[in-house]
Amino acid sequence: MHAAMLIDTTRCVGCNACSEACKEANGLPGEIESDLTARTWTRVRDVDGTYVRQMCMHCEHPSCASVCPVGALYKSEAGPVAYDEKKCIGCRYCMVACPFGIPKYEWDRALPRVQKCIGCVGRVEKGQMTACAEICPAEATTFGDRDTLLAEAHRRIRENPGTYVEQVYGENEVGGTSVFFLANQPFEALGFPANLPGSSLPDYTWQALSKIPNVVAIGGTALLGISWIVHRRMRLERLAVAEAAGDPAQPRLQEGGAR
Repeated sequence: MHAAMLIDTTRCVGCNACSEACKEANGLPGEIESDLTARTWTRVRDVDGTYVRQMCMHCEHPSCASVCPVGALYKSEAGPVAYDEKKCIGCRYCMVACPFGIPKYEWDRALPRVQKCIGCVGRVEKGQMTACAEICPAEATTFGDRDTLLAEAHRRIRENPGTYVEQVYGENEVGGTSVFFLANQPFEALGFPANLPGSSLPDYTWQALSKIPNVVAIGGTALLGISWIVHRRMRLERLAVAEAAGDPAQPRLQEGGAR
């Protein structure tokens, strides 16, 4: 099973039980904060009466993992984008790369790390639900197989006309994610990043990097040619000056070039 979650904002009651369960399951200290931090990995926002969860989207092709130079972030076989904090060097490339602005830095620690939701990867690998899905009293968060949940999301849209906007957020964004959202209004109005590409961001990076060998080869050849022309002209100028000065040590210029 490729684990995923379906979050239906029309069912969420804003109780924050998911945030509390997340803190307990992951040993995160402190109270639930008003924004995502290194100690609050998921929270519920009230957007004009609609309760919207914010958490890692667990991209199918995560840009955070693609830029991590030490492999601290990786897409697990179970589905969640997991994190090995022992490898993390605190470079924060993942924070720049994430299109959803999820990873957060431990600014108050002497040896800081980046932190984010890891999708309860340990529980999922044992066949258990994520803590947030298991605790949700309104069944606003559903845990299951990615393909099954995607089909369920489209079924709800199809069988409840007028209840949902006709979009499953996360189905196509940045190549697809393992967290889907349903809503009754445009997602950009709820604070979701809009106009994200349908292709994964690492694909864009590879398209650029794959052209580098050709660019280097063509550019290198062109530079060598320019260098030869410049040096030849400089040599001809030196010979012309020497001949004009009557220097017998220099070979004479002949028509068509120097010998």
